[in-house]
Amino acid sequence: MTFNFLQFNILFFFVLGTSTTFVYSFSNNVTDQQALLSFRYSITDDPSGVLNSWNNSIHFCHWAGVTCSRRRQRVTALNLSSLDLGGTLSPHTGNLSLLRSISLHRNRFHGLIPNEIGRLVRLQYLNLGNNSFQGGFPANLRHCRDIRYINMDGNDLQGKLPTFSSWTKLAATNYLTGEIPVELSHHAKLEILDLQVNSLSGMVPLPLYNILSLYILGLNNNVLKGSFPSYLGLTLPNLQGLYASQNRFSGPLPPSIVNASNLVLFDVQNNSFTGPIPNNLGTLPNLQILDLGFNPLGDNILPNDWKFFNSLVNCTQLNELDLHESSLRGELPNSIANLSTTMERLYMQDNSIYGSIAPEIEKLVNLIYLDFRDNFLTGSIPQSIGKLSKLGGLYLSGNNISGVIPTSISNITQLFALAVQNNQLEGSIPTQLFNISTLGEVSLAHNRLRGAIPDEIVFISTCVYLDLSRNLFSGPLTPNIGSLKHLSVLDLSYNKLIGDVPATLDGCLMLEELYMAGNLLQGKIPSSFKILKNLAFLDLSNNNISGSIPNYFGGFRQIIFLNLSHNKLEGEVPEEGLFSNVSAFSIIGNLELCGGIQVLHLHACPRKVSRNKKKAFALRIIVIAVLVPLGLLFACIALIFYRRRNSKKLNEPVPVLKDDRYPRFSYQDLLRATNEFSPDNLIGEGKYGSVYEGTLESIEHIVAIKVLNVEVHGASKNFLAECETLRSVRHRNLIKIITACSSTDFKGNDFRALVFEFMINGSLDNWLHPSLPNQGNIRNLSLLQRLNISIDVALGVDYLHHHSHASIIHSDIKPSNILLDEGFVARIGDFGLARFGFSTTTSDINRARMSSTGVRGTVGYVPPEYGMGVEISAKGDVYSYGILLLEMFSGKRPTCSSALLENCSNLHDYVKKALPQSVMNITDPRIKTEEEEDGSEKKHSHRKANVAACLTSVFEVGILCSVEIPRDRIDISVAIKQLHVARDKLLQCKQ
Repeated sequence: MTFNFLQFNILFFFVLGTSTTFVYSFSNNVTDQQALLSFRYSITDDPSGVLNSWNNSIHFCHWAGVTCSRRRQRVTALNLSSLDLGGTLSPHTGNLSLLRSISLHRNRFHGLIPNEIGRLVRLQYLNLGNNSFQGGFPANLRHCRDIRYINMDGNDLQGKLPTFSSWTKLAATNYLTGEIPVELSHHAKLEILDLQVNSLSGMVPLPLYNILSLYILGLNNNVLKGSFPSYLGLTLPNLQGLYASQNRFSGPLPPSIVNASNLVLFDVQNNSFTGPIPNNLGTLPNLQILDLGFNPLGDNILPNDWKFFNSLVNCTQLNELDLHESSLRGELPNSIANLSTTMERLYMQDNSIYGSIAPEIEKLVNLIYLDFRDNFLTGSIPQSIGKLSKLGGLYLSGNNISGVIPTSISNITQLFALAVQNNQLEGSIPTQLFNISTLGEVSLAHNRLRGAIPDEIVFISTCVYLDLSRNLFSGPLTPNIGSLKHLSVLDLSYNKLIGDVPATLDGCLMLEELYMAGNLLQGKIPSSFKILKNLAFLDLSNNNISGSIPNYFGGFRQIIFLNLSHNKLEGEVPEEGLFSNVSAFSIIGNLELCGGIQVLHLHACPRKVSRNKKKAFALRIIVIAVLVPLGLLFACIALIFYRRRNSKKLNEPVPVLKDDRYPRFSYQDLLRATNEFSPDNLIGEGKYGSVYEGTLESIEHIVAIKVLNVEVHGASKNFLAECETLRSVRHRNLIKIITACSSTDFKGNDFRALVFEFMINGSLDNWLHPSLPNQGNIRNLSLLQRLNISIDVALGVDYLHHHSHASIIHSDIKPSNILLDEGFVARIGDFGLARFGFSTTTSDINRARMSSTGVRGTVGYVPPEYGMGVEISAKGDVYSYGILLLEMFSGKRPTCSSALLENCSNLHDYVKKALPQSVMNITDPRIKTEEEEDGSEKKHSHRKANVAACLTSVFEVGILCSVEIPRDRIDISVAIKQLHVARDKLLQCKQ
């Protein structure tokens, strides 16, 4: 009996335990299924239908992308990468408690990464890269103590970088800010640290260079500074890839780098590293990519000291060498031909290298790109160049290379870009050149080439860019030129071409830029050009073209500039479309033209007369004799009537902004609104006119009325430019135009005015440099207000450059053109010098052209390149903005004397010289006074370092914007990002 009772108990508890386990397992399985279904419902776009299997017809462990454990049937892995899924990541994903791996990279997920992910305590692998996740880096991941691999690459995450205790890989290309935490160096097993393309600043913690296990270190495209420790190669012996380009690193390259014998990639370009370059780099047997470009490395290297280069011949796997703009000097070493035959890319442009290209260059049989632009090379292009059959880009422009173009180039059957402009090449173009069917970009400009342009040119049917300008080419252009259907830019200007402008160019429907100036062309402008609707620039100036200006040009909406000057054109100038904007075309030097818009000041066109004029002459004499007395009588009556109507008629406005959005006001309306333009209403004066405060009857609020002085040269052009620009833009940080008035005053004189929203706080200039006390106190802007204003202005400039329907260049960014509303929100005003810009490519030879007539802008804010005749560009606005930024926080005008700038030649150098140690010495004293008075002395002492750091960051942005060389200036979008970081620092220290 006892035995049976014991058996019963054992059986009972076994069944009970089994049932409990079953119930518990079943419950967890249901939880996993519900979590997966919640994940599914958060997906809004599944183009490949991969999640169609996620339904109750099959067990969730068999759903696509789901992996389960064998015994418990619990979800352990979720792999849905590269499926183009769109949607958000469900917080219920955190309920998959046994999940070890999540791989969702290369999709279109957006929104926040849910904090519930931190509940996945068994998570080891997390890959959310290449999506659009936003918000902060998920700090709750610190609870995932087993995590080894984190990839957040290519998202829109912001904030500071957190630290975890166990990872071996971190990839986070986002918008992370702050400094790299020193705690990262505590991860003894960290193998990959990829922090590329963020906004991380400060110095790299030195302990980070002591992680022996590290083999990939990615730091490029941040704002990191400092130098590499001399022992770097000794403490990172396993290093395979070091990415540090696009930062602010300085100091020498550590010679110990050669101790990292496994190094495959070393990329430190675009920093401020100095030489010498280690001479024993050739001892790195695995080195494949060496990018040292855009560093002043040659400043500490003697000319012709190429030991480092000679050692590279021992790197047998080297396939990319970048030494561009490295201040290298001396003769091109012959050892270049002994580099590894695996070499594919060789960049040595923008240095001071002389000598000639050795014929032995043919040994580099795998070369794809060869770039020697802008050096001092002489000699000829060797015939052996034709043996580089894999070459795709040959860039030799900007040297002193002479001789002829070798026919052997035709053997390079994969050549896409040939840039040999700005040399001393002679002879004719070898017809064999056009047998290369892959040619897309060809520039032979600025040489001494002569003869006819070969008819075979039409064989390069894939060509997009063709520049043969400024040579000695003669004869007519082949009529088959229209066969180049992919051509975007064609420049044949300043040669000796004859004949008519080919009507067959209408076959080049993709043509955006056509330059044929400075030739001997004649005949009429072809009517067939009317189908070239994509034209942005057309220059036919300085030829012998006759006939009239075609009316169809007025309908070209894409055109930015039309140059027909110095020809033999005749007849009436159209007034519609682009011909209504005097800055969009030039027709000077055509003496037989007439009519056109008034600002052209051309004589009126003669009226057409009847062919029967002679027959009717006698009859007219009789009629005149009878009607003259009656005419005099009617004239008297008409004069009286006219005088009565005149005052009313003169007040009728001629609308400039023909749109229902813009109300119409007459001269009389504006006269009444300003108390007859009373001096009491005057709030500002400028080169082209005056600004009055006024109240219009149909508008409840106060407005600003800008009245132009039409007698000042350029005022009408300024008026038209401002109308054209402001009607096409709308942004919180741009001044809003209410309407424009183009009419006549009571004396019959031309009258032009613009009506804007009224900015009650006036211009930024009046706040930075107040001339009179304001109610007993000098007006002042706080540090935070100045930061907000600087960000507002940058956002306005960014909109003009990148987000308006056509890129707009303001050309006159300065404090007096920045207006402040009641809440001190900044608006950019005065668009009289604005020009519609254009996009450019990164290619050396595919660059847009637009010349500026005279230096545009205001002294002190005009970029230096404008004074040398360089075309206006967005980089010019960035320079002006940089000077504005330096002025806002230093309180000094860019035009003040050198004595006030401590004998520095300009404001840029004055600020740069002071940073970072003397930042408070150059800061506007009124900012420092405000900070000192804000709170107790103890509080001020605590904040002083943070304020100094904030000011240093702002001044550094101003310096980066106002560097002398345009291509070195940062984009305005980068400035915005860095100013936001500076403002966040300030706000944190105020809390």
